[in-house]
Amino acid sequence: MYARILVALEHSGYDASILAHVRRLCDCCGASVVLIHVADGWAARNQRHLNLRESEEMRADREYLERMCAELTASGVDSDCILANGSPAQEIAAAAERERCDLIAMATHGHGFFGDLMRGSVADGVRHRTTVPLLLVRGTSDGREAYHTGEHAIPGASR
Repeated sequence: MYARILVALEHSGYDASILAHVRRLCDCCGASVVLIHVADGWAARNQRHLNLRESEEMRADREYLERMCAELTASGVDSDCILANGSPAQEIAAAAERERCDLIAMATHGHGFFGDLMRGSVADGVRHRTTVPLLLVRGTSDGREAYHTGEHAIPGASR
């Protein structure tokens, strides 16, 4: 089914939602995982152009990413990680191609149409930039998955 899954992390509680889902998927198909976080603060976006050192935010992101990778590896999932910087949608799509991933997995916030217009949607940006299949899991800030039944979200519900 899937051999290599790119998992986009945002360094928030939403990450637990997608990681739990991807762990179950890896159990089913034996896929390896590449975790990616895209640092997009001012220093991260300008690091290459201005030859800047890694910011404190980027160091914290790297530590977090390496910790998540180590946890996946300890649970038996072959894992790597990438800390990128710049535009999240562009970097995620490029990494999926470069790393030869056959699935991109991301947690979504579920802002809705107007919320996405105001804040932008990384998932929508990735969708427009890649031909790699995209798995979106509606998460919650406390790390539970939110499955939908009709119009009501049921946090942590199982199928």
